[in-house]
Amino acid sequence: MSNNEDNGEARETAQRIINALFQGRSSGDTGRGGPGSVDLSGITPDVLRAFLAAVATGRSGTSDDLDEDDEDYDPEQDDDDQDVWFYPTRTQSWVPPVTTEPQEPGSTLLNSGEFGYIGPKRRARPNHTNVVRAILNAASKPASTHVPTEETTTNLIPNTNGTTVATYDHNIYTAQFSDDSSFYYTCAQDFRLHIFDMTKPPQPFSQVSSNPSQRPQGMYSARRSMVRDGLATSLPLRKEIVGQAGNWTITDANLSPDNTRIIYSSIMSTVYMTNTSPEGSVEQIPIHFAERRGPYTYLDQFGIWSCRFSADGNEVVAGGSGNIFVYDLLADRRTVRIPAHEDDVNSCCWADTGSGNVLISASDDTFLKVWDRRSLAVSQKPSGVLIGHTEGITYVSAKGDGRYVISNGKDQALRLWDLRMMRSNKEFESVKDRHYGVGNFDYRRSAYPKPQYTSHPQDCSVMTYRGHSVLRTLIRCHFSPFETTGGQYIYSGSADGKVHVWSLDGRVVQVLDRSRTLPPSFGPSDQEPREISRGESTCVRDVSWHTQEPVIMSAAWSNRTGGTVIARHEWKGLSKLRYKLEDWMQKEEQEAEQSPPLGRRRPGLRGRRHVPGSYNVSDDEDDSD
Repeated sequence: MSNNEDNGEARETAQRIINALFQGRSSGDTGRGGPGSVDLSGITPDVLRAFLAAVATGRSGTSDDLDEDDEDYDPEQDDDDQDVWFYPTRTQSWVPPVTTEPQEPGSTLLNSGEFGYIGPKRRARPNHTNVVRAILNAASKPASTHVPTEETTTNLIPNTNGTTVATYDHNIYTAQFSDDSSFYYTCAQDFRLHIFDMTKPPQPFSQVSSNPSQRPQGMYSARRSMVRDGLATSLPLRKEIVGQAGNWTITDANLSPDNTRIIYSSIMSTVYMTNTSPEGSVEQIPIHFAERRGPYTYLDQFGIWSCRFSADGNEVVAGGSGNIFVYDLLADRRTVRIPAHEDDVNSCCWADTGSGNVLISASDDTFLKVWDRRSLAVSQKPSGVLIGHTEGITYVSAKGDGRYVISNGKDQALRLWDLRMMRSNKEFESVKDRHYGVGNFDYRRSAYPKPQYTSHPQDCSVMTYRGHSVLRTLIRCHFSPFETTGGQYIYSGSADGKVHVWSLDGRVVQVLDRSRTLPPSFGPSDQEPREISRGESTCVRDVSWHTQEPVIMSAAWSNRTGGTVIARHEWKGLSKLRYKLEDWMQKEEQEAEQSPPLGRRRPGLRGRRHVPGSYNVSDDEDDSD
């Protein structure tokens, strides 16, 4: 039966229900079999349930009701056959169980040495000093101009709900630090990119004016009025880039390894590259991923959702409508096109920061695929497939060592993968046509119901992390900085308005609540008020962890007023308890004197309590370091 026939039958059924209900009401006779009885014969409970859900949410039955505030909306690619009017809406999401105990695969990785030094992790055990010892030891050593190393910073997880440092009238889709964290950049739905200087002190929070004559022209401005350009911030603005207008929004942006160039994509087949320096060129160089017919003609047009520079900055990988591409900037031509997936490629990346031979693509078809460019001349089949998600994948991020990657999925799971454990293409072919997700689930506008399968039967992921909400938009996830934490934490935004941080072993070690973010009248480093009232709900789209300091920046969409609020989250440790280090030590000693000795528990700094925001594992083994 066709979609039109299905929709016609659904409308006819709905009309029967309405007529029967009104006839029953007008007769005033509610007796069984009387003239006012309601005949619902032939109408199944599932049909009635779907109808009532549609009525409750006010579905109108046209594709015009699609939420255009979502990045996946593309007016040029709307499915006219999709009748949203009869689409069942779920009002309550399934809440998956969250890991509270260390999981063996993750704990093994933590102690393998592949995710930072083992020493700081061992000293973080309950019978050893962690942050307090590091602070006291640092105070007794001569001053150093070197950046704090992982030895003293690995346990410093940002633990505040943040202070507002910028607001913008449009949704921001990418918000990241540069590799050296010298600046912070954002790209928004109005096709503007802002670069903030993080080496300068903050300034009074104020409105930053824009030049109306520099507003992007073309497709976007024809579809939406751009009267709101308001950026208010305490971050020194290094440069504003007025991007080339594309379709709907800038979907992604990425910096070159030397931080001098930036590329950005939209739902078009062209990526643009420009300079990040305030004194640099303002020229925006087009990178055409479509196949050329002549100097100005291209055979195919498609949308690009993700783009990344190679480690040497000479190539760009991009993913879009089922394909991934590689463009050689020196040769000025597209060198690779792979029909990689049966659905949109939402994210792609390089697996390592060295050779640039291995590519990873993540798609709405629920699979991540691994591609080795050295074998593409022989076959355009993937070298392997990462199977585990049951819904589309929103983002993939690589550790950079050619082995480990993480991905966020619409099945409300973040997964860690080891490329050595990927499935073969033959194994993939045997399961690719079977869908293990929830039927008719649309992550943009409905909650996630309890699934029949929490993972694919052929799941080859190493670890699964839960607790966040991957709804409304393509929520992003990242490894923590290697310079300060060894990459031993994983963090993600969330549609529930929170920033979630997991230890590699699976435990949630920090949750930052953006509904309790302080207004800009508070300084990010100031002492927090005793009581913080809950504010409006938000959706945290992107998060970035400073590579030198225990600081996180999060970009959250406002659900009430629209636009984006950027917050700075710091590690305040003892200051969150509103007393000094000496006070905490005295309190620990007093509690230790009042408590009976337990094993090797010692008073003072070796006491049983752990400093807030620090790493913690349940292991009594001594540290010989």
